[in-house]
Amino acid sequence: MLEGLDVVDWAGLTHAYGRAGDVPGQIRGLRSPDPDIRSKALNSLYGNVFHQGTRYEAGAYAVPFLLELLADPATPDRAAVLGLLTHLAVGYAEGHLPSGYPVADHRAQAARGDVLLAVGKGFVDEKAEEDGGDEPGLFQYMGTLDDADNGRLDAYLALAAYDAVRSGLPFFRELLTDDDVPVRIAAAYALAWYPEEAEAVLPALVRAAADPEPAVAATVLVAIGLLGAASGAEPTPEVTVTLDAALDDPRDVVRWGAAVGQARLRGPAAGGRVADELLGWVGHAGRADETIPFLDGDLRGYAAQALHELGDVYADALFAELLARLPSVSGTEALAVADAALPMAFPEPLPAGTTFTALDERQRRIVRVLADSPGTWRFGSHPFGNFSTLVTDYGLPRSAQEMAEYASELLSGSPGAQA
Repeated sequence: MLEGLDVVDWAGLTHAYGRAGDVPGQIRGLRSPDPDIRSKALNSLYGNVFHQGTRYEAGAYAVPFLLELLADPATPDRAAVLGLLTHLAVGYAEGHLPSGYPVADHRAQAARGDVLLAVGKGFVDEKAEEDGGDEPGLFQYMGTLDDADNGRLDAYLALAAYDAVRSGLPFFRELLTDDDVPVRIAAAYALAWYPEEAEAVLPALVRAAADPEPAVAATVLVAIGLLGAASGAEPTPEVTVTLDAALDDPRDVVRWGAAVGQARLRGPAAGGRVADELLGWVGHAGRADETIPFLDGDLRGYAAQALHELGDVYADALFAELLARLPSVSGTEALAVADAALPMAFPEPLPAGTTFTALDERQRRIVRVLADSPGTWRFGSHPFGNFSTLVTDYGLPRSAQEMAEYASELLSGSPGAQA
């Protein structure tokens, strides 16, 4: 096990904090019988080869050894290892929903990244060397690049990790029948992001949709929708029958997965049954289901995103459900609801100086709800900066109080123009 780990020149590779010489020890730590050591090793790997969603050079080199760990049933927490592999492949996957992974765009963005990497590996900043600095040449080189070339290099390093994980897809298909339920869920989730492999993956997912565990079946059904739509071809009879049958399943989370999968696969043609199922979830009062990996288990938030794919005919009903939810949510849940509702009211950010009276009826409704819901703007007991940023991206005030002052124009006759 891991006998080739020390053959790699880790010190010659880079991660978020510089040279990657600490990666072998962290990979070995994932095999430890001590859960504290495993947790520390996993957190360290997330911090250095997957730092805040950015993939680094050492990530692609770590993948074969993570796959080796995953293949050994004696490895503890295999679902966590598979989760790390999926993050290395696609970053923060919620940013790719509801459409699925845009791999063709990614490959285009990464063009010429290999050339930039080769130059960067041989780059030497003579002044830095004279000053005794030990920063890797690649990092020094990146400091000389413009934003466009830095973007190409970042995309190339991320794509290298994506393709390294892709080599494990045949094994992931086998894991759909693993004895460990979290491993089966993680395998279905990992497979969902590889549209180029849809032809090979979909038959295995169709078989796995009959899994007796509802969280596995739901995750599989969403993956079927993502990959089936990505293929661009008409869905096979097996896919159609599978998704249709799951809409009649007595388990609510399985029906959720079927409706989300149908919305992605069929769009406006999915029809009223799918819309009714999704609308029911948007108004659902339950908590996030952490057993479902998509959107961190925010089934309501994902249902709202899926409803957008059904076209404008359900827009008014969806908007009303989202507004009804906003006052009762906060933190990341509020972020998901607002992220679904705001573009429905504001297709473009408001120009500076737009008055409240200049807004249309839908825009006024969401402004009033945001003004009357101060708790929605908070994360626990603190103001939630990410929520304020999301709202201001649409040209709106940055707090509930400022929103209330903005909305008061209609009553007071004051100017009330947003900043």
